[in-house]
Amino acid sequence: MRIISFLAAPVLAMALAGCSRTPVSTPHPTAPTLTGDPAHPGQTTGWVSTRLYFGLGPADRSEQGVSEAEWREFLDKQVTPRFPDGLSVLDVYGQWQGKNETAPERLRSKMLILYYPDTRENREKIEAIRAAWKQKTGDQSVLRVTEPADVSF
Repeated sequence: MRIISFLAAPVLAMALAGCSRTPVSTPHPTAPTLTGDPAHPGQTTGWVSTRLYFGLGPADRSEQGVSEAEWREFLDKQVTPRFPDGLSVLDVYGQWQGKNETAPERLRSKMLILYYPDTRENREKIEAIRAAWKQKTGDQSVLRVTEPADVSF
């Protein structure tokens, strides 16, 4: 019975939201976008989003691996100079199982998110960041996920 009460409020809210209408004659306003800023255009074509995943060290031993200060130094020296116009970093939990391992390694991790024009130069910058991390840490890999992105600032 408690579950039904718990679910009733969100279901009712969704049902009521479906009852509201915007008059047909009222155009939907668009959000203002930046203009005249090449690094942050109002509309983009040919942009991508890349997420890079960096393992910092064992999830249950924060004293081992890369510290927050070391991560910030890496970000400041290797990432920001290559992509100074903006980025996002999230703390994430990750798992990695190497080909010769019998169980996954549980890791404190960072996910770096970048949006940029898909050019050869920018792809090379991404690979340079990955190489710098592997050199710094001895890690075998930095996971990269790149997808087309419809971006508007």
